[in-house]
Amino acid sequence: MKITAVETLVVNARLRNWVFVKVSTDREGLVGWGEATLEWQSRAVAAAVADLAPVVLGQDPRRIEYLWQAMQRDHFFQGGVVTSSALSGIDQALWDINARLYDVPAYQLLGGAVRDKLRMYDHLGGGDSSVVYGPATVERFGEAAQKAVADGFTALKILAVPSGSGLPSEEDLNGAAAAMRAVREAVGGAVDIMVDLHGRTSAAGAIAYGHALAPYKPWFFEEPCQPGNPEALAAVARALPFPVAAGERLISLQEFRTHLAANACAVLQPDICHVGGPTGLRKIAALAESHHIPLAPHNPLGPIATAVNQHMAFATPGVIIQEVMRSDVPWRNDVVSGTFPIVDGFITEPAGPGWGITVNEEAAAEHPYEPELQIHTRASDGSVSDW
Repeated sequence: MKITAVETLVVNARLRNWVFVKVSTDREGLVGWGEATLEWQSRAVAAAVADLAPVVLGQDPRRIEYLWQAMQRDHFFQGGVVTSSALSGIDQALWDINARLYDVPAYQLLGGAVRDKLRMYDHLGGGDSSVVYGPATVERFGEAAQKAVADGFTALKILAVPSGSGLPSEEDLNGAAAAMRAVREAVGGAVDIMVDLHGRTSAAGAIAYGHALAPYKPWFFEEPCQPGNPEALAAVARALPFPVAAGERLISLQEFRTHLAANACAVLQPDICHVGGPTGLRKIAALAESHHIPLAPHNPLGPIATAVNQHMAFATPGVIIQEVMRSDVPWRNDVVSGTFPIVDGFITEPAGPGWGITVNEEAAAEHPYEPELQIHTRASDGSVSDW
């Protein structure tokens, strides 16, 4: 059996273009799907998939680790988020092909179920970008949080910190605390609330926000400062009375190892669309397990990525919860069907061969590539700040 084609299908989903990867074989009807979505770099990723395609064309798709090594190491310049995202999409598709070949759900091929059900967490507005990234007002946050709980979720994530808040003012701190208080009062004490700082603050700023929000019991603080300085992240972790989570913008195994060695975070958040697909994530999960650090994989992306993450979680002991964007666009399930229903905030073991989903290429074609919505974040003085 040989790989005969590697293609991309780009689907505009408002804030993001989903970059789907389709790998075909010479066995009739046997194809695999993956996702390589990378915000604001969709065309670069699609081109990177085309650049990697010659490495795998004509090869046996059952040699997943060999092909992963070849895509990772055959070229002189290795890694980088664009290339790694492209590799991730192809690797996901190879796992899909193999599971379909043996007519089993992918999680069985990845080691079998290690849990009976998987806890999912919601974003405010179900992932609607206007709510997730909109102003952190008390009214909007409280109402959206109540809706998530009414839909059965026992955990949700909020982005309560404004851009341009490297060193927050008293007004910034009070605003974030008011938004967090509104969510806590709306959902009660039994619901876990994760706070995403989006890397918008300095380490000192993150500590200030942490103390301001501590009375409302965050479950964890996500990406409190920009990646690349594990010592600064470790200082935040030591200063706060609740866990720090990070890792969505880390790519290589070496970066994750450095963060773990520095005791920089209590929860790792690798993104299966950027770290090398299931093959890469398995390596990171083993490293995290050796440090007794749990995983909460990052996933604000499309429906294929969500299905892949769910299968991985069922086969990975360290996963404690899984992120989902369920309402980013109203036609999400028209493009990818067979996704797994979330009941009372959980899913049960996925069924169906491979990732268990079906891609409707005709429906996808109704939403062709468009330049992503530009988000220009500026501080109060007009200077550029981190998104």
